[in-house]
Amino acid sequence: MAAALERSFIEICGFERETLHRFREVTVNLGLNALPGGVKFPDSAGAFHYEESGKLLSVTSNRFIHWSTSGDTVQLVEQSLDTNLLNNAVKLKFPHCTVLPGGVVIQETLNNVIILVSTNQSVHRLVLPHPTRMYRSELVTELHMQSIFTDVGKLSLQDPSHSAVIPSSVGQTGSPSTSAAWLSQSGEAHYSLASPAGGIMVVTLPPHDTQGSVSVVELKRSSMMQRLSGWMPTAIRGEQSPADLVVSLAVRELEEDSFIFALCQDHKLRMWSFREQACLLEADMLEYMPACKGVKRLAGQGHRLRLAFSSTTGLCLAVYMAVPQRGQFTVLQLVATDNNRYSLDHISSLFTTQETLVDFTLTSTDIWGVWVDDSNATVVKYINFEHNTAGQWNQVFVQPLPEEEVHIGVDQDPRETYLEVLFSPLRFTASAIVKALQIYRRGSERISDVSWDTLKKEVTVAVESELQSSVTEFEFSQEEYRQLQVEFWSKFYACCLQYQEALSMPLGLTVSQHTDMVCLLKKGFVSFLLPCFAVDHLYLSYDEYLFSEEETPITEDPEVGRDVLQLVQCLRLVSDAVSGEMAYEMEKALEHLQSPERAAELVLENMLSNDNDNVIEDIQNKLQDIRNPMAAMMALLREMDLEMDSEVGAEGPITPGQSLNMRISLSQLYGSSSAVSVVCQAVCHMAMTRALFCRDLLILQKLYLRFGDNVFLGGGAQLLQLQQDLIPRSSHLLSSYYLLKHISQSLASSVPVDIIDANLQHLTVLELSDTPALSTNRPALSPQTVVELFYQTAARKIIISQIYSQQQSNSLLHWSHMISNVVNLLAQLLWPSNPGFQFPECLMANCQYTQLQEYVRLIGPWCQVNIGSCRFMLGQCYLANGEGQKALQCFQEAATEVEKEEFLMRLTGSEEEEAASTPRLQYYNKVLRLLEDVGLPELVIQLASLAITEAANDVNSQAALWTRIFKHHLDLGHNSEAYEALTQNPDSSMQLDCLRQLVVVLCERSQLQDLVQFSYVNLHDEVVSIIESRARGLDLLAHNYYELLYAFHINRHNYRKAGTVMFEFGMRLGREVRTRLGLQKQVNCYLAALNCLRLIRPEYAWIVQPASGAVYERPGASPKRNSDGEFSSEPVKRQVDILELKDLEKEYILSRSRLTLAQHHPPSAAIAGSASAVEMVALLVQTGLFDSALSVCQTFKLNLTSVFEGLTFKCIKLQFGGEETQNEAWSWLAANQLSSVVNTKESSATDEAWRLLASYLDRYPSANGQHHRCVINKLLSHGVPLPDWLIKSYKAVDAASLLRLYLNFDLLDAAAELVLEYVDALLGKGHQYYGIERPLSATASSVWLPYTSIDQLLQTLSETQTNSSIYNKVRDKLEDYYKLVEQTTKRRLVTR
Repeated sequence: MAAALERSFIEICGFERETLHRFREVTVNLGLNALPGGVKFPDSAGAFHYEESGKLLSVTSNRFIHWSTSGDTVQLVEQSLDTNLLNNAVKLKFPHCTVLPGGVVIQETLNNVIILVSTNQSVHRLVLPHPTRMYRSELVTELHMQSIFTDVGKLSLQDPSHSAVIPSSVGQTGSPSTSAAWLSQSGEAHYSLASPAGGIMVVTLPPHDTQGSVSVVELKRSSMMQRLSGWMPTAIRGEQSPADLVVSLAVRELEEDSFIFALCQDHKLRMWSFREQACLLEADMLEYMPACKGVKRLAGQGHRLRLAFSSTTGLCLAVYMAVPQRGQFTVLQLVATDNNRYSLDHISSLFTTQETLVDFTLTSTDIWGVWVDDSNATVVKYINFEHNTAGQWNQVFVQPLPEEEVHIGVDQDPRETYLEVLFSPLRFTASAIVKALQIYRRGSERISDVSWDTLKKEVTVAVESELQSSVTEFEFSQEEYRQLQVEFWSKFYACCLQYQEALSMPLGLTVSQHTDMVCLLKKGFVSFLLPCFAVDHLYLSYDEYLFSEEETPITEDPEVGRDVLQLVQCLRLVSDAVSGEMAYEMEKALEHLQSPERAAELVLENMLSNDNDNVIEDIQNKLQDIRNPMAAMMALLREMDLEMDSEVGAEGPITPGQSLNMRISLSQLYGSSSAVSVVCQAVCHMAMTRALFCRDLLILQKLYLRFGDNVFLGGGAQLLQLQQDLIPRSSHLLSSYYLLKHISQSLASSVPVDIIDANLQHLTVLELSDTPALSTNRPALSPQTVVELFYQTAARKIIISQIYSQQQSNSLLHWSHMISNVVNLLAQLLWPSNPGFQFPECLMANCQYTQLQEYVRLIGPWCQVNIGSCRFMLGQCYLANGEGQKALQCFQEAATEVEKEEFLMRLTGSEEEEAASTPRLQYYNKVLRLLEDVGLPELVIQLASLAITEAANDVNSQAALWTRIFKHHLDLGHNSEAYEALTQNPDSSMQLDCLRQLVVVLCERSQLQDLVQFSYVNLHDEVVSIIESRARGLDLLAHNYYELLYAFHINRHNYRKAGTVMFEFGMRLGREVRTRLGLQKQVNCYLAALNCLRLIRPEYAWIVQPASGAVYERPGASPKRNSDGEFSSEPVKRQVDILELKDLEKEYILSRSRLTLAQHHPPSAAIAGSASAVEMVALLVQTGLFDSALSVCQTFKLNLTSVFEGLTFKCIKLQFGGEETQNEAWSWLAANQLSSVVNTKESSATDEAWRLLASYLDRYPSANGQHHRCVINKLLSHGVPLPDWLIKSYKAVDAASLLRLYLNFDLLDAAAELVLEYVDALLGKGHQYYGIERPLSATASSVWLPYTSIDQLLQTLSETQTNSSIYNKVRDKLEDYYKLVEQTTKRRLVTR
């Protein structure tokens, strides 16, 4: 519903709240001296609107230049409502000159914008590039554009082509009093100046691009003409100034001629032709003035003249006759008759009682005027000069100055309150505060370009330090300090007020002929006039207007319209009766979310108890005149309610069918900082006005209830409707408008970059926004309200596309229509009861968390729209502030509304992957991702647990949620809970993934106790498989998965499996880890495996030997393919080896010997790992580890010969080695266990080695003394004499073999000695030394001699002469033996 508009306007101050306007100063010094008795002209202002400012597709759309003059200075500012212009302010200074009234004129040509300036001594021309020529491309996409003033500093303005001095006429004194300038079609610049001697002087500069000299023409009546017209050049009433002194000038080019209109001091209007230099028309203005007696004698110093041209009406003139108490506007039309004659037709005369006219403007239909009244307040009005009712002017509600007194509540801090008022976005310009601060600090230092926040601090410091310096007491009460604060702050506030008043002084008025935009030009800023909405118009109207109104656009029914007007008059009475104190209480009640109805009752009570002026009685009398109060109230409430059926901007963005040029223009329309400021302040004023309107309406409704039947004609039914329907609606509207007012004044916070980045990441997680428009396009100094932020970043786009979806894109940018639409649509976007949720979304996207929390708080109790979305937003705020638990609560509360609210539906609708079954689950998924992104695992677990109850019938969602819960429990170190979540997971593949993760993570954290102790119901094989595959796939020393698996099986008393695991671990260690540490581990593994098997009953104590290099298939793994892409054939079944306890023991012994070897000789660790038993014996012997070697030999049933040979060799080396060899020997001797024989004397390493050999020979006997024989053989082969103990021990075992060895090594003496002893032994002499139980006798068993060896000995002995004695001895001994044998044999035969 479009809002009803009235004919009135409201002023919106679009002042930029910059600390200092950045004017670049340009001085144009022509070396002139000041004229004596220089006249001072009042400050003035004006504006120029580009011809194409009403065209959307133009670079100059909504673009204008405004200026103000003061003394020798002209300030020019170029402004646009669509883009921000850079370098757009320039200050021209003309030393010793004064700028004349009407002395600034701007005109545009195809290529240039030309500024003509007239001062009392000189004329100037500035030639600047036209905006259309500054941009090569038609498409301008930047939000910032260069102004035409960018290069103004490069112009040499002193040049003759730009400036000229006005030649002084002979005998002329004084300076021109007014001027008008224009640019002819040929490009010449003409300056018409009111000559102080009467008449007009026209100074002409040649076109700027050609050479030429300045020419001057004087337009003055000839004496002939003077006589004809009956006018004598005598001074009027004895005054010195001539009667034809021009007081106001205007120029118009028509049909190749320029007409100069001059309104003179003698109340006559004269029209001159510049081409013919003749006066074509003269008219006495007093003719149009009723009761003009006495006026003729007055000099018309204050008269003004304005022109307006339109294609329909031609050229119109408006003449203002400045007569005390009865000023008059006369509108005339110039009519051409034949023969180049002209006449004036009177259109209308309009009267005004206002005292001082500041400026007025004539358009083709209206006169707009700005006055200053006796109290120095600005008054603006306008009237249609042809169609008006009884000459009544239309109202313009100007912004009053900030209130003189600031109300401070009992519970408020004076400093805070004053700062809030001073720095609120609506009241003071920064320059007023800066000037006040400089005065307050007694101008001690210049305030440079400071930011808004810094300015706030500076003000606080200044006032507080002033307060501190004035205090003489050291102690005073809280109340006294409060009084002091109020005193000093109010002093500073008064100073600001003074400067604000000076800056708000009106200088001029401008109406764009292209867009009908009206601007009020003030000393310090420009304000814009916006059309007033009907409701606001009624509430703001002055009483005399309100009483004279007969109809209102709010309703078409004249009866209801009359009632509405009556009702508004009652509201005005209520408004006047509400005291400031009660208004403040009502405001506080709304802020603290108390019931507006209850607050209204309290205000009413107060009014009734303090009714000194009988206001209530007046209201009661007025109420009785209202015939149908219900209908009137309904009409007003309907008009104020901004609720819509559909969402604003629901049609989507700007229609894609439009051209790129069009879309770019639309993307910038009303996007500049001044437009933002104007639109948002308009919304704020609307909200403020309507909040008061609703407040008064609510009080009036309560009053109705109190009066009851006294004023109600309808009686009870109407009272019931009032109570049940209208009062709640009024209350709701009051809350809504209070909210709009609050957010319009609430400043946006500046956000650090890191928070913006974090927020961007969260939005990406929620898939809400790619890149929120965080660029503010505002000067950094200027604080933005959150509404301005919203309008700039989101709302403007929606509003413009909404407007252009309903109208033609080539239609003109008509200011009143466009701006009221924009304001209304923005208010609708902000309206809390509308379904759109863009405003809170924008606050979130721009990290305005505090403001968003306040917004949600304010709408909480009464707004029933977007409840869930608001809870979600509040949750976001809590998250940003680190209050996770509160955030979770909000997110849970929002879940119930997921399927009902557009924002939440959009939030859940963007879920692409694994679309959850219900919107609520999708919502939970989004929130879970957000919580994960923020890093709050505990909350993820809580919310996921809640979501599981929601997903009762959706296995996939349940599985995903359980997986999430598992993951976060695991991350937090809640192992049991993670295991619990894993077991609950309905999806087996996800369960397996979780299980794998559990195993890996707990292993990495070394929390193996937990891992082993979980029960793993139905998952036992999977766990084993996971741990096995990891054990086999990872580095043996870096990860301890085998030990884990062993512990796992032991914990479940599965000893054979545990044994198998450790055996496999040992095998792999042997193959892969060729270090001492690996061998140590291998020994431990085999020991553990042995232990396991020993715990089982013997018949089950076996394991299957793990295949070397086998491929271990994981359960569930995909089948493998070969290089051709075919599935590989089944692996060939290998033979299975069964290992029993004894096999394991063998492996253990072997591995222990490897370890021993590595411990004594580290380099051999690398080869020992894979050495067989035989190889190990050789290695051990070589290293001197004979105990270990013997152990291996015995275990594997190997021949011990190599060990004895090795040891013998070492003994030989020691026997003949030096001291070094002796020392080295101790190390390996120590590794072998010697029998503990106590030696009385110190023994050498050699002795110990021989002892070791002797002990081994004793400990390991062999058949036929094989070990002795190999030792003796070794010794003899090295030519080492045999030790006695060795001969002695071997004699007892196998004397014959010893004899053979002697013979083999040619030891004849020893052999003969042995034979003699052996024969003696047989004969009974020392037989025990030869292992002979009983010597030769008839009763004993048979004995024998090694005859072959003895024969060999005898043979050898007989062959040499040297051994004859030995030979004889042996032969004799043998003969003795033979005799005894013979005897014994005979005896045996006899006894048989």
